[in-house]
Amino acid sequence: MIGTIVHQLTRNLTEKQIEESGFAPYFVDHTTGVYPTAASGSPWSAASIQCTGDPIADLNENLAAEQKARVTYDNILRLVDDPDVLEPIKFLREREIVHYQRFGEGLRLLTDKLNSKNYYAFNPSFDKGRMNKSK
Repeated sequence: MIGTIVHQLTRNLTEKQIEESGFAPYFVDHTTGVYPTAASGSPWSAASIQCTGDPIADLNENLAAEQKARVTYDNILRLVDDPDVLEPIKFLREREIVHYQRFGEGLRLLTDKLNSKNYYAFNPSFDKGRMNKSK
């Protein structure tokens, strides 16, 4: 959605507007095509996705990712006054909050069921056989 908003805002820029806006370096490489990057210019990469296979670690990572996305939307909302941008960003921000709440519920449900003495000694999604033997 963010890529689409950026495309809609930039597709009709004049050459002068491109030069004056600071959009020129991006435009040279991508014209007005959507190329997901951070505000710093770092391109999106699957390397930013953290996954261990351990549900506790992964749920905590998901919680952090949702909060980071929410902060990004908060910052966009501080910089923008166009209602056609504000409304979708508000929606995306609300969605991050709901995702955070659901991941938090999942983590709570998971940790409520921890009753094995050495639960943290193993990766629960992989070492099921070992965990049963240690009880």
